[in-house]
Amino acid sequence: MILGRSKGLVAASLAVVALATAEPAYAHGFGARYDLPVPLSYFLAGAAAAVALSFVVVGVFVRGVGSGTGYPTYDLKPRTWFRHSLGSPAFVWLAKVASVALFGLVIATSLAGSHKPLDNLSPTFIWVIWWVGAGFVAAVIGNVWNVINPWKIVFELAERMFTGGRGFTPLQRYPRSWSMWPAVVLFAVFAWIENVYSGAAVPGDLGTIIVVFSVVQWIGMYYFGKDAWLRYGDPFSVLFGLFARFSLTEVRVDGRRTCRRCNLECTEGECVDCYPCFETSNPEDRRIVLRPFAAGLLRPEYVSVANMAFVILALATVTFDGLKETSSWNWVHRELAGIGGSAVDTIGLFGVPLAFLGLYLAFSWAMRRMSGADIGVLKVAQVFVLSLVPIALAYHFAHFLALLLIQGQAIIPLASDPFGRGWDLFRSAGYAIDISVINAEVAWFFSVAVIVVGHVAAVFVSHVVSLREVPGHVAALRSQYPMLVLMVLYTVVSLWIVSQPIVE
Repeated sequence: MILGRSKGLVAASLAVVALATAEPAYAHGFGARYDLPVPLSYFLAGAAAAVALSFVVVGVFVRGVGSGTGYPTYDLKPRTWFRHSLGSPAFVWLAKVASVALFGLVIATSLAGSHKPLDNLSPTFIWVIWWVGAGFVAAVIGNVWNVINPWKIVFELAERMFTGGRGFTPLQRYPRSWSMWPAVVLFAVFAWIENVYSGAAVPGDLGTIIVVFSVVQWIGMYYFGKDAWLRYGDPFSVLFGLFARFSLTEVRVDGRRTCRRCNLECTEGECVDCYPCFETSNPEDRRIVLRPFAAGLLRPEYVSVANMAFVILALATVTFDGLKETSSWNWVHRELAGIGGSAVDTIGLFGVPLAFLGLYLAFSWAMRRMSGADIGVLKVAQVFVLSLVPIALAYHFAHFLALLLIQGQAIIPLASDPFGRGWDLFRSAGYAIDISVINAEVAWFFSVAVIVVGHVAAVFVSHVVSLREVPGHVAALRSQYPMLVLMVLYTVVSLWIVSQPIVE
């Protein structure tokens, strides 16, 4: 589990080799063995066949493609129950107050609470409730993070206090050449802290990291402007915004009055999921709508190289997170013991994304060859990279579900004693974690289901994009053969990883 982690390229090869010999299966997140009703190889073959079959079904029945925003929607704004609950200004205000209060509490407990991770609120809240839970919420419900981001809220409060609500004037326009590279770098640092740094669960170290990151966030917002920094520099706004494109909701702005003032150059046609436009538009122009899952990934828009790198990094690092807890990675540690455990994990953490990037570019080259399109390999990779988002989400759900449901219960006693000083504020300090809330069998079948569904969604998104980018249905279908192979391969590897017991 995250709070008890020890400190790539080699591991990816080991996983493939291990697939050939794996027989017993374990639900990832449980130490106890769960014997599958059929051999693991049957599950892997069945999951791969399901993804392949979905390709046939999508290829036969999905033959046309619209603008990418013409999917059915259901407007929530006219609904009385919504206006008086989740959509009310009072509810939004309370959510922001609660977010800032929790932010302050986490910093306070980190710096002034117990030095024992299990007795301090901050490690459990950050690594389980926030990091895992926020990803789940973004993928299913929508970009709630845009509303409750405490760094954004505090900065906006400072703007009201010092400028009367006009907002700080950016000292410099955000350089277009930087694209999303600041977010990529900061997310890589975060991934290293989560997966490698030995002090990630130490409250004092965690508090220092939060303070340093807060300073970076506020300097970025002040220097380049709040909206530009949140869109290009803040790794969590980028990540949760990316996850939210799969979700059930989106925000829209009718009319172009607000959009003409928007300097993010993020919209083509309809203004969808542009939060600066939504927040500054007239109330009558705003809409919050329900949409089909994954519809937000279908919109035609420019995807930069940095954005592509961010998607690859997000997918590969969560895969490494699971891989490093297996016996195969322990074997790597033993073989490379001479260079140190942290060095081995660092090599793996950044080696796996580089290996996946190389593999993805190779398959992008194959897609280009199969389609006959006269565009570069990098362009193909940029165009199709958002189809990998459902895969990243599927593995995020499969890998972290047990952690959230079991270790997440620790927040109940910690809420009564956040500083670890023997308090019992809410009479819940004596709560004992119930590990039976989910068993290994349920976790395993959930993992199989969510990984297969995620890869099927990826097949659909990739096919729709190919219809838009490649002339002719036959050529578009042919271009997807390499992507299908990649997705089937990743389905098998993902299921093998989540089937292994945690050995750390």
